[in-house]
Amino acid sequence: MSDDQKSSSRRRLIKSLVFVPMAAGAAGAIHGGLTTAGAAATVAPEGKPDAYTPKYFTPDEWRFLGAAVDRLIPHDEHGPGAIELGVLEFLDRHMQTPYAAGSIWYLQGPYFEAAPEFGYQGKLPLKDILRVGIRAFDKHAVNNFGGKKFADLDHKQQEALLKDAEGGKLKFDDISSKIFFANLLAEVRNGYFADPIHGGNKGMGAWKMIGYPGMRADYLDWVEVRDKPYPMGPVDLSGRRG
Repeated sequence: MSDDQKSSSRRRLIKSLVFVPMAAGAAGAIHGGLTTAGAAATVAPEGKPDAYTPKYFTPDEWRFLGAAVDRLIPHDEHGPGAIELGVLEFLDRHMQTPYAAGSIWYLQGPYFEAAPEFGYQGKLPLKDILRVGIRAFDKHAVNNFGGKKFADLDHKQQEALLKDAEGGKLKFDDISSKIFFANLLAEVRNGYFADPIHGGNKGMGAWKMIGYPGMRADYLDWVEVRDKPYPMGPVDLSGRRG
């Protein structure tokens, strides 16, 4: 497969949001020297979060997220990983919003199994879905991998567990592993592609990778164009150009 084909395949994979572990490349950090929060900054090296202190997640939860997020969208030779684009910061900040607290969700019950088209039927808001799921995930790992938590496992073991969670094969006491995985993946996706103002997609790295124009006021000539990246680079909500 050519480099162009590989790059196109990775883009389709991320846009489809179906979890298939992607091999992390050894190309090192990319898109260095981009601006964030109005000042010059360099994205974190491959697999390393930037200097952000979580306010919602505990240290154990933070370790789990660092490992899981790095497996869901790892750095490779075709584009930046979720860690280096600040998705961890996005997750922590998003958990402190009214949306994550369930302010616009109906959570009064009754609670029962329903077809997927009826949406989530549980009692936990998003921030608790992640918290309860992380605790259950680590408990499962400890019980099945000689006392090791998820973050202590090797990449192949982590990917296998995430794949099992995606299919609902892991049996947790307090939450469906499938529901937990679906919400975690959705949040990682949101942080990867959201405007940088929300903490993720630092330097508009994800937008550059897929050729998305961002908040440009006028790109009507390209609305119907398929399989070609926008040629002028993205613009974010604050007006910065990529």
